[in-house]
Amino acid sequence: MPRFRRLVVPAVATAALALAGCSDDAGGEDGGDGAEADAASASPSPTTTVDVPDDVELTEPGTQLQFRQPATVAHEAGRQGGVLRMRVDSAVQGTIKDFAGFELDDPYKKRGNYFYVRVTVRNAGEEPFGDVAVPLWGISGENTLLQAVQFTSAFNKCPTENLPAAFKPGDTFKTCLVFLSPNKGSLEGVSYRPTEDFVPIEWRGEVTTPKEKKGKRGGKGRAASG
Repeated sequence: MPRFRRLVVPAVATAALALAGCSDDAGGEDGGDGAEADAASASPSPTTTVDVPDDVELTEPGTQLQFRQPATVAHEAGRQGGVLRMRVDSAVQGTIKDFAGFELDDPYKKRGNYFYVRVTVRNAGEEPFGDVAVPLWGISGENTLLQAVQFTSAFNKCPTENLPAAFKPGDTFKTCLVFLSPNKGSLEGVSYRPTEDFVPIEWRGEVTTPKEKKGKRGGKGRAASG
């Protein structure tokens, strides 16, 4: 029997972090005014032990960017930390046909919309920092964060890789992240939010959509709302 490749999607991907943060009364999931207030009061700059070069300026938490605009962050992963200059280059909506040969073994995967986000990352620090996932999340139309899909084998439409193990100062790396938005949902942007008390840095821009069949209105893409 053929051995199918698999993609690994967290069971509740969108529940990992609510964009507006957690409120004391646990009522922040609806993205209402109270949740927005929680986000505004979150700590803008969590303590970090990462050494930032004197000539490098970090991007302020809460900064809103367009695609192709870079952000520089002091990022910690496990016992290591580094300074990353990240840029979201483009976002394209895929189709379920792209996953022929993969096991879409539950309705959650079958009913999702998949988006391919290409990013560029540069090591802007003074120490090697690598072998970790690119720390970016998708933003769904439900105002929740989407964790990147993991693959057990190559996905040629959007090759997804961790930062190289030997990601040295000055090195640049390009990769592609796949985000599943449940229930045919949308992708409204991309977020850097390493912790719940960090006011996210976000990218917004045009998300290219699949072209419709001849005889129907074509999809020229749409601008992600801000």
